[in-house]
Amino acid sequence: MKRLTQVAGIIDKDEAVMLCEEGVDWLGFPLRLPSGKNDISETDATSIIAQLLPSHSGVLISYLTDADEIGTFCAELGVTAVQLHGDVEAAQLRKLKAAYPQLYVLKSLVVREDNAAELLALVDEVAEFVDMFITDTYNPATGAKGATGLTHDWSVSAELVRRSPKPLMMAGGLNADNVADAILRVRPAAVDAHTGLEGADGRKDREKVRKFVAESRRAFAQID
Repeated sequence: MKRLTQVAGIIDKDEAVMLCEEGVDWLGFPLRLPSGKNDISETDATSIIAQLLPSHSGVLISYLTDADEIGTFCAELGVTAVQLHGDVEAAQLRKLKAAYPQLYVLKSLVVREDNAAELLALVDEVAEFVDMFITDTYNPATGAKGATGLTHDWSVSAELVRRSPKPLMMAGGLNADNVADAILRVRPAAVDAHTGLEGADGRKDREKVRKFVAESRRAFAQID
C-alpha cells in the first residue's frame, strides 16, 4: 500500500461521492466514539461503504480495544480496513489478525511532546500484528488522540517511518498547503486529513480536497 490519500470524518453520501470524484483513495468513518458524537450513523455509513467502487475503500476509525468486538463491527459495516486509535494490547492485535486475516489493520501512534521512545518501542512490539501504522497528534488541552487539527514534531514521524517494517500513514493537522512538505520530509506511504479540509460549514471543501490530492500525488512522485 503506497501513495494513498485518506480523508476521515465522512458525514454523508454526498460528501463521500465528492471525495471519490476528487481522487481520494480511502474514506474514514469514525464510529462508536468515546464522546458518543459520531459524524454519521452506522446505518448510513454501512450504506455508503457498500456502494464504493473497488478503487476506493471504507475504513472504520475506532477506539474499540477488544478483538472480537472490532472484528464483528467491521463485518457489520462491510469494511476491509480498520484504524485503531484505542490502547489495544498486543495480545488483542494478535487475536484480531488470527481471526480476521483478510482485515487490513492500522494502528495509531499518537505523538505527544516527549513519547518518541515509547512509540518506537510500540512499533517493535506490535508490527507483526498490523499492516500499517498511522501517526497522529495528541491535544493536551482536550486529551483528544486524533482529529485535533494540530501538527506534531514531524521528525518523530520520520523516525517511525525509518524504524517500522510496515508502511506508515501520516496524519495530524495535514491540509492542502502543508501535505507536500510533510511527505517530502517524512516519506510516509500514505497521508490522512480531516479537519484541515473542512470549510466553515464543517463539510469537506471540494477545492481543498482537490488541492490536497494533487499536492500529495506530486510529492509522492518525488520520493519514489
